Amino acid sequence: MKVAILHNAVADADSAADRDVLVQVEALEQALRTLGHAVRRVPCTLNLEAVEESLTRDRLAVVFNLVESLGGSDRLAHLAAVLLDDLDLPYTGTHSTNLHLTNNKPAAKERLRSAGLPTADWATAEVGDVHRGTAAGGLSPPYIIKAIWEHASAGLDDHAVIRTGDGSTVADQIESRSRQLGRPCFAEQFIEGREFNLSLLANGAVPHVLPPAEVDFSAFPKEKPRIVGYAAKWDEGAFEFDHTPRKFDFPPADAPLLDTLRGLALDCWRLFDLHGYARVDFRVDAKGRPWILEINANPCLSPDAGFAAALSRAKLPLERAVEWILEDALKAPTSGRGVVPGADASPPTVARAPKQSKAKHPRGTTLRTAVLPSDTAAVRQIIESTGLFRPGEIDVAVELVQACLEKGAASGYEFVFAEQKDRVVGYACFGRNSLTVQSWDLYWIAVEASLQGKGLGRLLLEHVQGHIARAGGGRLYIETSQRADYQATRGFYEQCGFELEAVLADFYAPGDSKAIYVGQVCNLP
Repeated sequence: MKVAILHNAVADADSAADRDVLVQVEALEQALRTLGHAVRRVPCTLNLEAVEESLTRDRLAVVFNLVESLGGSDRLAHLAAVLLDDLDLPYTGTHSTNLHLTNNKPAAKERLRSAGLPTADWATAEVGDVHRGTAAGGLSPPYIIKAIWEHASAGLDDHAVIRTGDGSTVADQIESRSRQLGRPCFAEQFIEGREFNLSLLANGAVPHVLPPAEVDFSAFPKEKPRIVGYAAKWDEGAFEFDHTPRKFDFPPADAPLLDTLRGLALDCWRLFDLHGYARVDFRVDAKGRPWILEINANPCLSPDAGFAAALSRAKLPLERAVEWILEDALKAPTSGRGVVPGADASPPTVARAPKQSKAKHPRGTTLRTAVLPSDTAAVRQIIESTGLFRPGEIDVAVELVQACLEKGAASGYEFVFAEQKDRVVGYACFGRNSLTVQSWDLYWIAVEASLQGKGLGRLLLEHVQGHIARAGGGRLYIETSQRADYQATRGFYEQCGFELEAVLADFYAPGDSKAIYVGQVCNLP
């Protein structure tokens, strides 16, 4: 099939970190050709109209997205994914909104903290010396100053670690470092201890966690901060470059810790609705407690990078990994996938006229497909608010959420949640009918009573139909009651193009018949 490798355009004068994307392109191009695909490169700049023209010149099956930076800033990298979303082109890796969120380190930490996952305290210039997650006040040394948006350890060196107080506040240090780097920065509590990288690779329902790697700092002098800074990655003449090897062999005593890290990496995959491939970085303190540092949604694929090293340790050739990444991209929806809530983290979009076939997106609403533990209470509250269901029916709805949390895709249940201001206000649960070739069932769709009639239900249903269509489904079946108090529900399905297929008399109870609606989804736009 035809595959385009989309990458940030680089010049001869650019840094080694920026030019590394060409190394990735070369390795991927070779792997794709080995797999029998027709490949062409598409450099990406902020001239998105020119990029669109190049992408639409022929009929591409999928785009391998390697855009790491645009306009000299990692902050704009997600715009390439926004364009691909708008063009309805399948592409590899995590989609635009979640890519933007994970690139914003403080916003990602906020999301981790709200989900109850361990991440070190931090402060930003906007909040001054607020010590996140504890009592008000400044961070105490040691802490580290990092660029908010930049990756590849940009601007990270020994001077970024503040070990002792010199009379300056955390805000002073953030502002000083921001001026020095020409980039906005934030402060994070520095975790003295070990550093681990866990790479993940899409492989069917549950991602494959590749062998954990630890950075070996044993050659560092005692007074030297144990960090993987810019020099360790890009300065071949630096001490750090030669003395930060990875190691994959661990004593038996580390087994419980490694299991914990694997579990946390999977939690991050689900929380941020990651796709294709990813890497999660950790620090582990002297007490053996892990702390999530960063989530890299589209990590480097160069042959000498950590992801390739983990593949090698797992005895997986790059071609196999690329094959799995492509499969994940082609089976996923090309738009609206996995939107993590949070207005501050939402990326700008490419302005275009809306497609007339789509429902108007309710203002301030985002969609999320990852299932979180807090969704059990949210689903119960939403269904109770409708006043239509018996307690036993509500319990069943909650049990489906719990089943998905426990078994993932193996449960047979898929979800999409509508959120406003970080609060779940509606949801749908659906799944493939395993006894059929192309039929799917909608098990639940519900919107908080006070928000019904505002387009949320149609938004959720269209997401479900689009997902099924792209998964090769043909029909969606919906069952509901024939009672008079369900008249609005039946009217909603009919307005959405579903037809009454059958009525089973007295199915739920005497006088409470079951209505079965069906809709064709295979030809949806």
